[in-house]
Amino acid sequence: MSVAGDQVKPATLRLVCFELRGQELALPIDDVRETLPIQPITRVVLTPPALAGVFSLRGEIVPAIDLAVLLGLARTEVGTESRIVVVDAGAGTAGIVVDRLRDLRTIDTALESPPSNLDPDVAQLLKGVAATQTGTVRVLDAAAVITAEPLRALAKRQEGKQ
Repeated sequence: MSVAGDQVKPATLRLVCFELRGQELALPIDDVRETLPIQPITRVVLTPPALAGVFSLRGEIVPAIDLAVLLGLARTEVGTESRIVVVDAGAGTAGIVVDRLRDLRTIDTALESPPSNLDPDVAQLLKGVAATQTGTVRVLDAAAVITAEPLRALAKRQEGKQ
């Protein structure tokens, strides 16, 4: 039984880390199906700017999310180190375009809440933040990214197909 104020040892959180505009972000490894080199992405007309397009993953058509646009930044310029992080969340499967992969990390401390001065649209995409020896890692919530307001109509269409 814990008394108020006691610290309970958090469960270890394994993260797939990546870089976007010089910032380290991460997704829980349990939400990541795989990481891929950039695939040909086909732009789809009349879709939100945060949707980079769609790509074929072994015959499955998967939406590719431009995470930078979703976070209020300029469209991602795909380079030689760019990758697609394929996530499976309760809301479906999607590829997230990132500037480059970093390493796998294990966090043994509890995630802190996103800073209160962070834009609420961005804060709702985060599970939390973790301070590490190399800086702050922002941990994304894969389900929140896939169902973010600009992409919500697409998520509903995907649910209807299942």
